[in-house]
Amino acid sequence: MTDNECVIHTEGLTKLYGKQRGILDIDLDIERGEVFGYLGPNGAGKTTTIRTLLHFIFPTRGRASIFGLDIKQNSLETRRRIGYLPGELEVYDNLTGAELLEFLSHLRGGVDWQYVEELAARLDYDLSQRIKTLSHGNRQKVGLIQAFMNKPELLILDEPTIGLDPLMQQEFYRLIGEVKAEGRTVFLSSHIMPEVERVCDRVGIIREGQLIAVEDIDVLKARAIRRLEIRFATPVSPAQFSDIPGVRDVQVHDNILTCTVAGELDALVKAAAQYQVVNVISHEPSMEEIFLAYYNQEDDSAA
Repeated sequence: MTDNECVIHTEGLTKLYGKQRGILDIDLDIERGEVFGYLGPNGAGKTTTIRTLLHFIFPTRGRASIFGLDIKQNSLETRRRIGYLPGELEVYDNLTGAELLEFLSHLRGGVDWQYVEELAARLDYDLSQRIKTLSHGNRQKVGLIQAFMNKPELLILDEPTIGLDPLMQQEFYRLIGEVKAEGRTVFLSSHIMPEVERVCDRVGIIREGQLIAVEDIDVLKARAIRRLEIRFATPVSPAQFSDIPGVRDVQVHDNILTCTVAGELDALVKAAAQYQVVNVISHEPSMEEIFLAYYNQEDDSAA
């Protein structure tokens, strides 16, 4: 991969906090124009990776570059080209949203204020409100506006939709789609699986400070295990569903079939469609279930 294609590159990137683990030997390449999801449970090392890339904290060992520039030697240059939303946004509480964004705009050499107002309107945010009066969700909107407003080449977003209501989450997804359409790059940290499925091209899975997989989003979804409840109008037999590939743990009680499904749902849906279906409830897989599915399939392949 050439520097023109690779926006973020790390080799053995490690950050240790004394005897405590931060991140360990992260090798990662993120391509220009992709939306990359950095996926893992809370405390896995997502924020440590981001803070190390931005050179807010110094790596214990290893190296990293952004736009082909070493993060240590060129930290100011790389930050000028990045929009960043931290997981915990700390801002000047006595300023209004407009005053804060104007201040940050001057630090960045100016931005298109019409675009700032457009972002505020799309996120339903009142720029005249003082920061100290804002709910967590509205503070998050300020953070998103400041990250997007200078149309950076690279957006680094740490848990970007925390506190946003569903309508604003949808608007955020549209913004990400526009960034991708313009050929810009997004590095998005999250522990919310449906969000990552919705917007990302590839994902890296981090667990206990180690990058355990980098996958195309379709491959990750194929490994996921869903728990389904299907209510039928009439009784059905478990045997009619137990032999479907990927379907496990089939039980029927009071016309309700429960099961787990690994991968595609198509075969199960077609089997269920032979009967009158009253309701279907899908339980999204937890992060731990996704990890277990990943490990189990790797073990099966090795066996």
